[in-house]
Amino acid sequence: MRPRPGTPPEGCDGLLPRRLQRRRRWRQRWSHSLRLRLVTLFVVLALAMTAVFLGGFRAAFGSTGWRAVAQPLLSDYMGRVVDEIGSPPSVEKARELAARLPISLRISGPVVNWASDPDDERHRRRDWLTPRVPTAAGEDPWYVRRTADGHRITFGWSPRLMQQANDGFDGVMVALVLGLILLAYGVVHKLLRPLEDIRAGAERFGRGDFSRPIPLRRRDELGELAQHINTVAEDIKRMLDAKRALLLAVSHELRSPLTRARLNAELLPETPEGAAERAALLRDLNEMRDLISDLLEGERLSSPHAALQREPVDLPALAREVMQELVARGLPLAEAVQVDAASDLPALSLDRARVRLLLRNLLANALHHGAGPQPPRLSLHRAPTAPDEPDGVCIEVRDFGPGVPEDQLERLAEPFYRPDSARARGAGGGGVGLGMYLCRLVAQAHGGRLDLRLAKPGLAVTALLR
Repeated sequence: MRPRPGTPPEGCDGLLPRRLQRRRRWRQRWSHSLRLRLVTLFVVLALAMTAVFLGGFRAAFGSTGWRAVAQPLLSDYMGRVVDEIGSPPSVEKARELAARLPISLRISGPVVNWASDPDDERHRRRDWLTPRVPTAAGEDPWYVRRTADGHRITFGWSPRLMQQANDGFDGVMVALVLGLILLAYGVVHKLLRPLEDIRAGAERFGRGDFSRPIPLRRRDELGELAQHINTVAEDIKRMLDAKRALLLAVSHELRSPLTRARLNAELLPETPEGAAERAALLRDLNEMRDLISDLLEGERLSSPHAALQREPVDLPALAREVMQELVARGLPLAEAVQVDAASDLPALSLDRARVRLLLRNLLANALHHGAGPQPPRLSLHRAPTAPDEPDGVCIEVRDFGPGVPEDQLERLAEPFYRPDSARARGAGGGGVGLGMYLCRLVAQAHGGRLDLRLAKPGLAVTALLR
């Protein structure tokens, strides 16, 4: 069975914490937005390519590859620097070299103990100089040189140089990455702008507004798609116009001879011998007239382009008018229908003629087929709505009759469907199975729905109108 009006859906966001709600909204927005997914794809591809490049560089120049190339050059350079410092080491020369070159020096020995950066104890463990394989016992690392007088000179990168190289580098990289992401989003937004036009145009065409075609911004695949959709919209417009013209022609051509036939039947002389035939002929003509009217109304309402003549409607007053009409038609128990109208009904703009048809069909169906221990009941109350939904009104008609089998409940609103002999035309109830179908179309045309449920006893039909 369909859920009753106002029933909150399972997993409603209002029952979730705010953090989960935001996470779910962002996840839904990301899964719905083609732009965000494309930008995410570009970023992932860029990161993957960067990782592949760095991984390939590491594989080509691994832990020993680039060192095997650079170590002889650096060893020769260190030897020249040691010769320039002299033996015993000259602190002035060492200070001058440390200030001029991107290196740090530490001299330790029997006479001179000096360091160009005494506060930095990490220069002896620079990753670019520290060998991955430990040296043999008693040997100095390759970045250490000994002088003839027994001093040890240790080389390393200048901490000052490394600090200057890192200053502002992280911020620049973050800004560059963000800039590239924004640039990618802007480019993707411009490329996919025709999709927004196509979506808006499809929504207009779905509402029956064919006055504005989709603008053609570019001459590419999306432009061709927009042009094809415009062509399809023109074809649909011509088909709808032809359909409306056909409905008007059928209505005129069928109603006119039926009216003449009914008039001729009423002018027949009332004789005792022909009274039964005359009444049967009038009944059949009236049924054909109602059938044609219902079919035409069903065709109008089943189209998404059905135009409603909305106006402020007093539902309780309209319900009383319909009940008086049913009493005048002589339906049994029509005057005993119980009416329960809430005092807080919202003021809605509805199609008065279509809502009258809805009320008449629901009440007539309950009176014809809902014979029970008490008369049917009509209830009008405010529909429970979510915060982002407009106000609505629920029209519920319940009878206390035998009801219908549960497996046939969903089919009651199908056209020309009559479940059993108790609801058949020959049982005195009349109709051809279009009443509940028209009620569903009227509710859907007003932005609502029609729900049916077994009330036990009887059947309850609820129409939601917005």
